[in-house]
Amino acid sequence: MQVIEIRHPYHQEQLPNEPMVLVLGFFDGVHKGHQKVIETGRKKANELGIKLGVMTFNQHPSIVFKKIAPHSMKYLTTVKQKAELMAQQDVDYLFVVDFTSGFASLAPQAFVDQYIVDWQAKVVVAGFDYTYGPKEIAAMEHLPTYAQQRFEVITVPKETLTGEKVSSTRIRQALALGEMEEVNTMLGYEYVTEGLVVHGDARGRELGFPTANIQTKSTVRLPKEGVYVTEILIGETWYPSMGSIGRNDTFEKNRPVTVEVNIFDFHEDIYGEHVEVRWLDYLRDQEAYPSVEALITQLQLDEKNSRAYFTNR
Repeated sequence: MQVIEIRHPYHQEQLPNEPMVLVLGFFDGVHKGHQKVIETGRKKANELGIKLGVMTFNQHPSIVFKKIAPHSMKYLTTVKQKAELMAQQDVDYLFVVDFTSGFASLAPQAFVDQYIVDWQAKVVVAGFDYTYGPKEIAAMEHLPTYAQQRFEVITVPKETLTGEKVSSTRIRQALALGEMEEVNTMLGYEYVTEGLVVHGDARGRELGFPTANIQTKSTVRLPKEGVYVTEILIGETWYPSMGSIGRNDTFEKNRPVTVEVNIFDFHEDIYGEHVEVRWLDYLRDQEAYPSVEALITQLQLDEKNSRAYFTNR
């Protein structure tokens, strides 16, 4: 898969000179609903014998429209993670468009002419709720009018789980509650965050539970504070582990939130490593314990429960 970064106004030579099926969406999380849209595009591209392209954005449109500050936006997936998931969907071209004020100011017809027709899209595929401007004039139902019979439009209906639409919003809500089974079911894969292993205060080691302290970007959306069954990717190997998102209130109040992972049966130094963490199952809330001994007892139980999860997996 080729990743092509586009900044408005773009140069035509940046684009592949061939017809394609073009799938539109922001795709935060690349969840089952998104996968259904992309699969629809893949099927159509196969039928026509042409390439499949997907257009996404480098940042959420809400930032440009001043609905949310850049540092407050928490994503389910980074652009890098999106690209990896798109590659698994057999996408040929991933177009990452810089969502700037110049791009956002395009009228619907201009968007269609410059970002669909000029891209040689023969078919456009998007979810039922995709918009390319103000909803009242730029919803999917209006796209055939702007198309002027120059390309086919395929609108994909919503994907549901337990009677409700699978959406990035619903996944964020489930993450905030620590409902990892629901999160991972809607995603179709296990939720992953990335980060850098940095030095911490070494309290875990003193307790007999050494942890990798993982520095995550401010734009990464973490599950709710608590203790989880996790897996951690170091190099090319996934290791069973248990993870903590919290403030270590047993030792000090009002500490910043940290991500720490205790890796089972692992004894190597991994400072400076870029790692990934899969969040598999929620074990318990964070709480301050009356003594270090009480905390150690709880950690031993957490480890027992985590190992049991992997045994019964």
